[in-house]
Amino acid sequence: MKLLIDNNVIIDVFQDRKPFSEYSTKILKLIELGDFEGYITANSVTDIFYVLKRSINDYKKVYNYIRLLLEILTIIDVNSGDIFRALDAESNDFEDELIAVCAYKANVDFIISRNSKDFKKSKIQAIEPKVFLENQF
Repeated sequence: MKLLIDNNVIIDVFQDRKPFSEYSTKILKLIELGDFEGYITANSVTDIFYVLKRSINDYKKVYNYIRLLLEILTIIDVNSGDIFRALDAESNDFEDELIAVCAYKANVDFIISRNSKDFKKSKIQAIEPKVFLENQF
């Protein structure tokens, strides 16, 4: 099963945002163990880097976090067509719309996001980490 991991799930793990980090960490661990295929969009990598460097304030540590992340997640490239499709949706959240567009393009099964309600119009179902784990898809 293919899972696209939203930014907030990854940030929960690296910032240890309780209680969310418990479930988010389990999702990434299952991907690392090979139970699921994990994906991330190229733009998410830069967004996550930006958020982490502001909160951690240690570039070396943040670079190491990103490297660890990319050892288990496959990057979905973002091209101009993806950007225009996300813009055409005229969503309230361009970043989430771009993630939804890329999820569809990569034919993933689920978007794992703590804010699943932000993906109501997505062609790919978004599900929260806790719910995903409880239902053992």
